Amino acid sequence: MSFHFYGGVHPDDKKSLTNQAAVTALPPPEQLVVPMSLHIGAPCQPTVAVGDTVKMGQKIGDSGAPVSAPIHAPVSGKVIAIEPRLHANGTMVNSVVIENDGLDTPCETIAPHSEEELRDPEALVKIIREAGIVGMGGATFPTAFKITSGKGKVDTVIINGAECEPYITSDHRTMLEHPEELLKGIELIIRACGVEKATLAIETNKQDAIDLLQSKDPAKYGVEILPLRCRYPQGAEKQLIQTVTGREVPPGGLPAAVGCAVFNTFTAYSVYRACYEGMPAIERVVTVSGSAVQEPKNLLVRVGTPLGYIFEHCGGFRKDPDKILMGGPMMGNAMHSLNVGTIKGTNALLAFCEDEDKTVKNPTCIRCGRCAEACPMHLLPMYLYLFERHDDYANMDKYHIMDCIECGACTYSCPGRLHLTHSCRTGKAKMTAKRNAEKAAAEAAKAKAEAEKAAQGAGKEGK
Repeated sequence: MSFHFYGGVHPDDKKSLTNQAAVTALPPPEQLVVPMSLHIGAPCQPTVAVGDTVKMGQKIGDSGAPVSAPIHAPVSGKVIAIEPRLHANGTMVNSVVIENDGLDTPCETIAPHSEEELRDPEALVKIIREAGIVGMGGATFPTAFKITSGKGKVDTVIINGAECEPYITSDHRTMLEHPEELLKGIELIIRACGVEKATLAIETNKQDAIDLLQSKDPAKYGVEILPLRCRYPQGAEKQLIQTVTGREVPPGGLPAAVGCAVFNTFTAYSVYRACYEGMPAIERVVTVSGSAVQEPKNLLVRVGTPLGYIFEHCGGFRKDPDKILMGGPMMGNAMHSLNVGTIKGTNALLAFCEDEDKTVKNPTCIRCGRCAEACPMHLLPMYLYLFERHDDYANMDKYHIMDCIECGACTYSCPGRLHLTHSCRTGKAKMTAKRNAEKAAAEAAKAKAEAEKAAQGAGKEGK
């Protein structure tokens, strides 16, 4: 039985371009740029130096911070630089540049773990952490920390197989091509989280994957397959929880607040590979699609592979692209350079022609309310748009702009073509910057007051 979440839209899914395209392994390029920030949380520090020879799967970056995940060499070769390079998020990030030797010489640590380790929840968490596994759906939250922080709070594990955003079929193909490995990976997550079972939620436009997984007797792995009717953004964490359990995550709250933990399909498959093969998170299936792409494909891509190299292996562009996105058309980030490399959460690369641009010169709100009807977070995007434009921080806070999940449903629904999602994203950044500035000012004022008090005390002692 499934429940219902508020709002949402039904865009044309465009999945037929690649849902029958079997995954092919993309030969890694001659040079890979691996950022030391491939996850939410503290960036890693390089554990190698320029001139070092590295092996595929060798740890090349790590951090002692709790919210972090190690980074591994996607190929074997030589470290030719450690320097700031352009990241997919648009910033310059310290990166390890590896010259590929073409041999893929595996690191000695790549080996299956023992059955004893795989039965121990604490050992499993350590394996997951050391493999550098993060949320592969795009969020890139460190998986080991999600598991440990949910201990004693989480009673329900949900595996996100919704893949509701248009064009993307990378997880669909993973389910079709690795069903037993996926189920075994989910079984390990169940054990690590200390719960009895998990629900694998899949939208019904992937009926072939549902049927195949059902045929593998998922119950013996502790897995229940739950078909869901198609609706965007059902794959968003809070909406998926509400659909599967009927529980609603409170504003500003985390899934653990309602006893839930959500893991992406490819994350579960990566857990299987880490535990049964010893392979760290160095690659991800990526859907390459869109109207500008000559040959849409699903490719298994190493982390740090330049976008231009990937598009070349899809026949290049049919037309010069007007926009290139990393991720889906609703929530993906626009790329302004093909030299940027893939990251752990890259599930899609999309390129679109100019004739698909729906923007207008003078977007105008006609007060129709469709954005509010579509918003799955019960927000009022038309007002948040105005508040952001006028830097009205009080009302942005009052109307909960920080709860926006940037799903794009409001923008998709808007007949006036307002850039509602972009406005909310910008408003959130402004609010965060303002809060950080206020916090810094308060800390500076406190330090100044303490220094003055100490100076006065020293003056009295001198007398």
